[in-house]
Amino acid sequence: MNTLLRRTAVVLSVLCAGAGTPPTLWAHPEPLTVVMVDNRFEPDHLVFQAGRAYALTLVNRGTDMHEFTAPAFLKSATVRDPRLLSNGGTDIVVQPGKSVRVLLIPRKKGTFDLTCADHDWDGMVGGITVK
Repeated sequence: MNTLLRRTAVVLSVLCAGAGTPPTLWAHPEPLTVVMVDNRFEPDHLVFQAGRAYALTLVNRGTDMHEFTAPAFLKSATVRDPRLLSNGGTDIVVQPGKSVRVLLIPRKKGTFDLTCADHDWDGMVGGITVK
């Protein structure tokens, strides 16, 4: 019985807190929207503060599927719902005419590459800075 209670508590804390993050950090995420248009990000450079929660909304206004591909950034951040990540946690896929809202907390300061994995050859690239 004691083991069952411990397991239940662990599962609940992960579901409620997102990878062990205190729930209060998720209470008021800073909104940030990136519009994905065929072959560009708007804006194409994002700035985050380490340790602050963000509600990153990715809006695809293009006719093609687009990806928010930022492997080093996404792997170093705490993502509240990791099921939104694709390709081993390296990107977020957004279908044409759709949007995806991702709650995340950047953890590592630095600069990171941002691309659309399918359209980087056509200039759909950008950057991320975490201060």
